[in-house]
Amino acid sequence: MQHIPVPPFTLGSALAKVQAVEEAWGTRDLNKIVQAYAPDCIWQNSDETFQGRAAIEFFLNRKWKHELNCQLTKELKSFANNQISVRLVYEWQHADTGQWYRSHGNEHWEFDSDGYMTRCDTNSNDMPISICERYLFANIV
Repeated sequence: MQHIPVPPFTLGSALAKVQAVEEAWGTRDLNKIVQAYAPDCIWQNSDETFQGRAAIEFFLNRKWKHELNCQLTKELKSFANNQISVRLVYEWQHADTGQWYRSHGNEHWEFDSDGYMTRCDTNSNDMPISICERYLFANIV
């Protein structure tokens, strides 16, 4: 089964893939998100590296226990053949402290011929912000 769009990417299909990833993450539906990755997908997230859908699900469960009211946007930066690179902006509120953060980062994705992500390299920095500094869907309190 294919996970459309599939490589090799064109500008239109790369933009569609980025939009699909952003929309899936916006749902916070673990099943929907995890199924977009190849069963043996390798993730490198800042200082962590892990592999496989179960590890991705574990990572996201752990992450989202501490990150509330998340809002995310991804912007296509480049693409070639089976690779896409994006810029991300992610705002979230810490579950324990209530502090708001904005995370800026870059991701590099690689896909198999069926359109499943086989590699995700993410590097981002978290910056504390006040609630009035938020700009992604600032209506969430």
